[in-house]
Amino acid sequence: MGLRLRPWGVPAFLPRELPASTIDGDHMAHRNTPTSIGHRALLRGLVGIALGAIVTAAAVVPGHGATLPPGTQFTPLTAAVLTKPAPVEATDGKVHLSYELLTTSALPSSSRVRLDRVDVQDAKTHRVIGSLSGKALGAAANPVGDPLPGADGYTPPPPPPTPTVIQGSQQWIIWIDLALDHGQRVPEVLEHHLVGAIVNASGASPFEETVQSTKTARTAPLDLHPPVLPGSWYASEACCGNTHHRRGFAPINGRFYVPQRFAIDWYRVGGKGQTWEGDPTQLASYLSYRRPVVASARGRVVEVQDGIPDNRPPVSPPVPPIADTVGNHITLEIAPGKYLLYGHLAPGSLKVREGDCVEPGQTLGLIGNSGNSTTPHLHFQVMTTAEFFPTDSPPFTFREFRVAGHVAPRLWDDNLGLQPTGVLPIQPSPHDGVHRSRYPLDREVIVF
Repeated sequence: MGLRLRPWGVPAFLPRELPASTIDGDHMAHRNTPTSIGHRALLRGLVGIALGAIVTAAAVVPGHGATLPPGTQFTPLTAAVLTKPAPVEATDGKVHLSYELLTTSALPSSSRVRLDRVDVQDAKTHRVIGSLSGKALGAAANPVGDPLPGADGYTPPPPPPTPTVIQGSQQWIIWIDLALDHGQRVPEVLEHHLVGAIVNASGASPFEETVQSTKTARTAPLDLHPPVLPGSWYASEACCGNTHHRRGFAPINGRFYVPQRFAIDWYRVGGKGQTWEGDPTQLASYLSYRRPVVASARGRVVEVQDGIPDNRPPVSPPVPPIADTVGNHITLEIAPGKYLLYGHLAPGSLKVREGDCVEPGQTLGLIGNSGNSTTPHLHFQVMTTAEFFPTDSPPFTFREFRVAGHVAPRLWDDNLGLQPTGVLPIQPSPHDGVHRSRYPLDREVIVF
């Protein structure tokens, strides 16, 4: 017997449970845990959603109980991740998992969801390995499409709202950065426990749901040679804080990506901590300008772009066409599905062609200021495709380097040349010293 539906796809009866939904790709079906919301309260918020499409005929066979997994329920929020979380050990001695949780309210616009806490758990043991709440959650969450607070590099971001309130039918992104102690086991599967309340004119109804079980990457990140010649270099916009790279959310070809999650912008630093000397409006004043970039691993050149002129610093150029975002660049394929990108190179300086095979340390070109770049630097990252858009941005490590200090104030390439001097305010770092097979953190001064 078929299932009879009322208008708007609402079932003609109110089943106590619904089958769990699934996520496409590598993501596993999500598991929902019991909630304190009454069925009637939650169903009022869900009126108008086409529930009939996800109710199976097996659930309504006369005389038989529903054959559903324990804990199946209506959930006010859905969730999905944009990448497979990949652990990487950084210079702070922690193992970082940085990824994004995309949450969507299934409620009508007249209702709101107050999200009080997001717990990341080991799906096997349900042990909490990371949690966000209060101001920390407010700082790590924003509606899709809203500009990133403070991303201009001049204005500090305003205090985040607390509590975090998601309007009905709205989609938010939660930027998750877990830092596990060295030696702590990385779960094979993560799950996300959301705690909050549905808020409407009649009051607040608390809820809890466990959603989006996600496998973690089980292979070690690429361990690379330096992409530049020996010397002191400023690692700008590296993971894992509020930077253009880490929170560079991009809708491309109808899908969301974070294509620069672990990218690093490299600036040459002189013996006095300077990044430029003389006139900051002149390219030649920047210590990075026309410095060689070198192959970080053995590989094959699969993409070369040249002929884009350098921008004049230090004013940000107009946003270029999407194909020119990284300016003159070289892409190396070093393993199946593993690519290295060298961006913003000087026009006419590229020394390799598509199809060339290169060895570690081989010169590829010279640092410039082409594409979406304000002051000369090297944009370097690992990609999962040969093209910058669209791609994913997995972590990587360098075989050996020394941390020589840290820059506390937030300096971006957009305003580096607008500082009173080109001298970085370098301070001692608790992570100073030699590191092997680790990822440099944001605003560290690195000696290769």
